[in-house]
Amino acid sequence: MTTTPAPAPGPHPPSGEAEEAGPPDSVPVLADAPGPRVRRFWAVRRIPAAVLAAVVLGGAGLLLYDVAAVRADRSAMAWRHELADTLASKPLDSATVLTGAALAVLLGVWLLILAATPGLRAVLPMRREHADVRAGLDREAAALALRDRAMEVSGVQSVRVRVGRAKVGVRAVSHFRALDEVRADVETVLATGVDELGLAHPPALTVRVTRPPRKG
Repeated sequence: MTTTPAPAPGPHPPSGEAEEAGPPDSVPVLADAPGPRVRRFWAVRRIPAAVLAAVVLGGAGLLLYDVAAVRADRSAMAWRHELADTLASKPLDSATVLTGAALAVLLGVWLLILAATPGLRAVLPMRREHADVRAGLDREAAALALRDRAMEVSGVQSVRVRVGRAKVGVRAVSHFRALDEVRADVETVLATGVDELGLAHPPALTVRVTRPPRKG
């Protein structure tokens, strides 16, 4: 004779739903949680910064020396007299004044663009597995890795790969097999290769397969 234990006190789920319901304290899957935001690497821009600093330092030093010379009862430099006379005699709508103003505006816009954009386009940001670790992949290295993968496809004679921020362009030359079959195999292999690069923003893939040029 068997005895059935009494059910635990509390509400019971309806019949047919007990097997489908999960545990009440189940932990959500961490893979679906958003990872750290990945941004592009910022260029140091040492050359533009050094050139700008040298120009500003030289101009400020020269102007300061001339002002100090005038304060010491010496005559101002000739370039300062000529510049003051030219600015006083030239109208604002003259070609020289407009050209100088346009150059100054272009220089200012260029400096603002350099200050507001990341630059460093040769480095592609990779996915961040940890919040305190950042990694990047050089475009040439990515192109070389994808080229080696494409050369493993049967029928491929040569491959040229260009890796950009949003697109990977592949031009392959096949000396045997049908071009559609070679293209399909190259696309499959390179799609896997792009995914294995671990890029934060995987670029689109464009594959073109042709025959080698005929001789004679």
